[in-house]
Amino acid sequence: MPIKNRFAEMLPEITQWRQDFHAHPEILYDCHRTAGIVAEKLRAFGCDEVVEGLGQTGVVGVIRGKSTASGRVVGLRADMDALPIHEATGLDYASKEAGKMHACGHDGHTAMLLGAAKYLAETRNFDGTVVVIFQPAEEGGGGGDAMCRDGLMERFGVQEVYGMHNWPGLPAGSFAIRPGPFFAATDQFEIAVEGRGGHAAKPHHCVDTTLVAAHLVVALQSIVSRNADPTQEVVVSVTSFVTESQAFNVIPQHVTLRGTVRTLSDEMRALAETRIKALAQHTAVAFDAEARVDYRRGYPVMVNAEVETGHAVNAARAVSGDCATAPLVMGGEDFAYMLNERPGAYVLVGNGDSADVHHPQYNFNDSIIPSGCSFWVELAEQRLPAA
Repeated sequence: MPIKNRFAEMLPEITQWRQDFHAHPEILYDCHRTAGIVAEKLRAFGCDEVVEGLGQTGVVGVIRGKSTASGRVVGLRADMDALPIHEATGLDYASKEAGKMHACGHDGHTAMLLGAAKYLAETRNFDGTVVVIFQPAEEGGGGGDAMCRDGLMERFGVQEVYGMHNWPGLPAGSFAIRPGPFFAATDQFEIAVEGRGGHAAKPHHCVDTTLVAAHLVVALQSIVSRNADPTQEVVVSVTSFVTESQAFNVIPQHVTLRGTVRTLSDEMRALAETRIKALAQHTAVAFDAEARVDYRRGYPVMVNAEVETGHAVNAARAVSGDCATAPLVMGGEDFAYMLNERPGAYVLVGNGDSADVHHPQYNFNDSIIPSGCSFWVELAEQRLPAA
């Protein structure tokens, strides 16, 4: 593989950064230590500008090429936050923070983009500007949205933007991508069912909320099986069923259902929301109960722009010799907010035969660091060719 030799030389250094981040995970926007180290390194690399505090704890570095006559500006983004998971890897550099773990590889993403930033600041073999973006709160906090609302794209003149995620099961150091919808919209719902509680031996005096909620759990599956176009991707999952009573002989007054909806189009997203509300209301009425639905829209569908996906494919092929077609992913990714602001693309880099992301035994594969760093540099230099 034509990995840039500089990254083979830098691998021990970048690995040390990665493992330090791994040992000190931070959740959501509380990325102060990580962001501080990132900003310190970017300044040491000689970035032309380093800005902290964008989107609360986001960091941005600006690297100008030997020439900026092209006026082109390309953004490269990595996420910094960890997950509220107790680590079970037994590694020497395992998390030192109880209940916090880099179980999705954001430590590796941050380290790889730092390595690319160091190289680009050293060589500056491009015509234009590279903006490196280090984002907090990808894991459910919408940090990408927060950075955009703080003026990320306008302030730094970003014209196109790219992201990368490691992918267990994909051969180590290989790449995969697809144009169009890629990662799903992630919505949440909560259904509060109210009936008439009472003694379990006298159900005829009650309106049994557990029965209503059980019917709802089954009825909600009809959205996918009978309402949605079978060729469209929709997932409706009830993940929590909570009653207010723990007694064996009490029919509870209230039951709460919680769950998630995953879709890959605005049409299916709207359909799922409408049907959940209708099914909850009418199922409850059928049993003389009441239901209130709180439906919260989360991350939007992440859509890769076709032209920019082609640019990412070209860079990936230059590094690894090929770029596979990635599968559709029903997980969410808040890089979607950045792609709603500017054209760009999101690529997967193989993590090899590792535990899956969000698993307590997951670990980022340090051997793929040269591939990831090389991809970033290749992409920047291809999109901003030196005169």
